[in-house]
Amino acid sequence: MSIQLKRAYDPLGNDGYRVLVDRLWPRGIPKEELQADEWLREVAPTDDLRKDFHKGRLSWGEFRRGYLGELKQQRDRLRPLAERATGETVTLLFSAKDRDRNNAVVLRQYLAMLG
Repeated sequence: MSIQLKRAYDPLGNDGYRVLVDRLWPRGIPKEELQADEWLREVAPTDDLRKDFHKGRLSWGEFRRGYLGELKQQRDRLRPLAERATGETVTLLFSAKDRDRNNAVVLRQYLAMLG
């Protein structure tokens, strides 16, 4: 399984199938410039979960557990993406500044479990 993570603000590279996984479009990036093949905003964390984490009301572990619970409800929607990643590179695009603690990190782990 080949799933990469990349900030939406990073330059294009050998990314394969590019999927934006944030609920909100990245600030300041025109749609043509991002060159995402798909935008899966419905599998992003809910607004409450995202805001609570960013405001420090949830720890990384609490956010991760909450988001994994939300992803379980999206299993059927995510299965095709997990299957795609077994045959080609999939790059999950996110806009968070923290490259180690964001929804794309959790989503990649969940997709690996599905695949």
